[in-house]
Amino acid sequence: MVRSKFFGRSALGLVLALGVVAGASVSTTAYAKEKAPAVAKPQPSKGFIPPYQAAAAALDKASKNPDITAAQTEVRNAETAYRNARGKDAKAQTKTALDAATAALNGKLSGEFGLIEAAFAAVSNPDDKLLAGQLALNLGQTSLDKGLQRRGLQAMVDSGKLPPADMGKFNFYIGGISFDMKDFAAARTAFTAAIAGGYGENDIDYLLAEANLSDNMIPEGMRLLQVAIDKKGAAAPEDWLRRGMVVSYKSKSADYSNTFGTRLVSLYPSTENWSLVIAVLRDLANFQSQESIDLLRLMERTKSFSEARDYVEYIQAADPRRLPGEVIKILDEGLAAGKLDPKDVFVSDARANAAGRIAPDKASFPALEKDARAANGTAATAMAAGDTFLSYDMPAKAIEMYQLALSKPGVDSPRVLTRLGIAQADAGQLAEAQATFAKVEGVRKPIAALWTVYAANKAAGK
Repeated sequence: MVRSKFFGRSALGLVLALGVVAGASVSTTAYAKEKAPAVAKPQPSKGFIPPYQAAAAALDKASKNPDITAAQTEVRNAETAYRNARGKDAKAQTKTALDAATAALNGKLSGEFGLIEAAFAAVSNPDDKLLAGQLALNLGQTSLDKGLQRRGLQAMVDSGKLPPADMGKFNFYIGGISFDMKDFAAARTAFTAAIAGGYGENDIDYLLAEANLSDNMIPEGMRLLQVAIDKKGAAAPEDWLRRGMVVSYKSKSADYSNTFGTRLVSLYPSTENWSLVIAVLRDLANFQSQESIDLLRLMERTKSFSEARDYVEYIQAADPRRLPGEVIKILDEGLAAGKLDPKDVFVSDARANAAGRIAPDKASFPALEKDARAANGTAATAMAAGDTFLSYDMPAKAIEMYQLALSKPGVDSPRVLTRLGIAQADAGQLAEAQATFAKVEGVRKPIAALWTVYAANKAAGK
């Protein structure tokens, strides 16, 4: 056969083209709405009281200063513009404006920053640390300084004076700020401490996974992502599963990609997701033609072809000399979708090779079935008959031939079971198909797993 001129995207290219989420955003302002934790009345040291009172009075005054309020608005507006900017030049310009607005706000609060440092310098007991942390948190909120907010929260945690019930929540806040600051190591530590402290809100399991993935701790991140997805069950967000597909593909982890992929198409069986999952499995597994055709048959059943490469590889795996009827079907589908060019030499050559073989192929059906059923018929003969009938959309006949093949010695069980399951699914025998696919082992197991999802979805009306 003539090689096609078409060049396909990689599976990763398909992932990115589908707009898969590549990270997470964390709200770090939730703590601003929280009431102060109920703690025993602090007992500050004598030397801490004067700097504490000076800083507290200055912060109270700053919170009522209209100049400060106006400067805060400038920073927030500049930050919004920076986040929304697209393109290198726009990013650079808005970043300059954000830096200038931040510097202007900090300049108006320079005295307050000095008073906070003086308060920290005077800390001599845990109560002092708790109070200094509250001051830093307040100034961090006024100055919109995430680093200072985190410092204040951490001081409060480290003081040991927070109620045990609040420790997990405060560690979550620290993790959220650290994540936004791209300090992923600190985020990992804080999220882990929060979970250990019993905190389970705001998708913290997913955020811990993201902190690991964002810090290039890939194996641990994928493990934690699977934990987070398992906890969500049927409510696992589509973006989480797509994130798993991206990371597992980049890290060449076939096991995780299969796990995330089967869950993705089970919960969200869109054509885009089927295309993504099949493309990733195809790239990572590097199947031979006999495995590839059964995976590409699933792509055809789910109508998830996305590019010329999909049709071309299907035609190459089917081979016009072996399965001419199936080749013609796929050529027609590719041409109708506008993915194949009728002038391409590969296309015209494949059609010419296949078209002339269909009539004699069909004429041989009775003899093919007779040979398969003969007393001396072999597993290979019965399987060949099943393959022929399957390729011509005759699932009932294919089922008979594959079951016959399975009863004979020397049968290639994984291949025949896969195709028996496909024929059963085509015939609407969906429960039987799932049971058959469950028996497939070896290199074909991930292919069978996806076919199982297809049959289950079809049974559920998805």
